[in-house]
Amino acid sequence: MGTGKGKALVTGGGSGIGLAVAKQLAAEGYVPVITGRDADKLAATGFEYAVMDVTDRDAVFVMAESHGPFAVVVSNAGIAPTAPALKTGADLWGSVIATNLTGTYNVAMATLPAMVDAGAGRFIAIASTSALRAYRYTMAYTASKHGVLGLVRSLALELAKTGVTCNAVCPGFTDTEIVRGSIRGIMEKTGRSEEEAMKAFTGDNPMERLIAPEEVAAIVTWLCSAGAASVNGVAVPVDGGELAG
Repeated sequence: MGTGKGKALVTGGGSGIGLAVAKQLAAEGYVPVITGRDADKLAATGFEYAVMDVTDRDAVFVMAESHGPFAVVVSNAGIAPTAPALKTGADLWGSVIATNLTGTYNVAMATLPAMVDAGAGRFIAIASTSALRAYRYTMAYTASKHGVLGLVRSLALELAKTGVTCNAVCPGFTDTEIVRGSIRGIMEKTGRSEEEAMKAFTGDNPMERLIAPEEVAAIVTWLCSAGAASVNGVAVPVDGGELAG
């Protein structure tokens, strides 16, 4: 399993939350293995990596066999397109469910058996506040993240006696390439300033700011600690208090 505490798989690990998670887990003594679809971006991190799409079940299993077993698995890869509910076409729906929900399922099925055999492990899905509430124009995304949380909770109950815990981290809008791209899109379509466009993403956060990827990574790292051994089947919001309202 490498050195230190063992290997930690982070899907979607080339940037944003995934990269922040990989860096913090490395600092804690894990050996990160990151996956994604952009080989250049993955290689630039300096971490062990595999080019892989989580929607490709066979590729996920090949990766797990080649790079595992893992002490920690962070299922982070995801997409977040938006559309009005009644204009959410089958292609958009299918791609979001395939990546966010079925992708998490694929990763779980490929990696959890080895954790169970080892009698220890942490499986963590990066969900979203959309797993706990709904937003306009995000029907497919919200449905996928509700599904991810249901998957995690079911796994947690079934694996509770194996030494493996399964949890979800639920960030609010986070300062990532996806969100920054959405802000630019609003500016281009509406003529709003960056500050005005930003309010579409910070307005529900009582702190009135985007979440930092490192803040999400800190919760993931804590869930991997000995002190979190009894934390199982939970959704941990990282949202500045959004869900308190």
